[in-house]
Amino acid sequence: MSEKGALIQEILEMELQMFLAVSAREPVSCQQDPEGFRMNRAAQFSVWSEETLASYRRDLLEAVEQGRNLMTLKYARMEGLIPKLHDDALVQNLIDEIVAVQVAWQKELMVKYPHMMRRGRPLEEGDEGLLDTSFVDYLRGELETYSAETLAHLHRDVTESRASDQNMTETIYKNMVKSQGFASIEDAENAAARLTKGQR
Repeated sequence: MSEKGALIQEILEMELQMFLAVSAREPVSCQQDPEGFRMNRAAQFSVWSEETLASYRRDLLEAVEQGRNLMTLKYARMEGLIPKLHDDALVQNLIDEIVAVQVAWQKELMVKYPHMMRRGRPLEEGDEGLLDTSFVDYLRGELETYSAETLAHLHRDVTESRASDQNMTETIYKNMVKSQGFASIEDAENAAARLTKGQR
């Protein structure tokens, strides 16, 4: 296993233990599917640099030592139960810029893969048919649990990807659908289209 792969596996195990201990206001159905959790999170981390992964690993280790559950904090922020986890304006700016880029990437995917993306989270609060936490609220809640150092590393990853016209979110989905048994993201989109047509 590569050093990056080992980092991801260590992160996944720490995250999973935190995730299974979460007691959210709304039921978290994926707590009943730890393998699905690992698969989705592994796809996300696959696009991070080793520096970002190593920094986040330190965040998790520090949280464990301090008795803090980063997953509980994430869901508490998503549900508006606790105040912002970062007061520093520079850190908030990093979060704002990461969110803006990832929203743009998400919109690109909604155009390219409309049937597959329709099955995901609504983009922003107030979107028609909103039945779940929005992508933006979920993303902000998660980013706030990262340290300033991890956010700086992730901001660099995102900025470099955007500068090279690479959509990190599309790469995440490509890796995710392959782990689900699809040959490509196009195959996953076609399957979602057939499912949508069959439900009409």
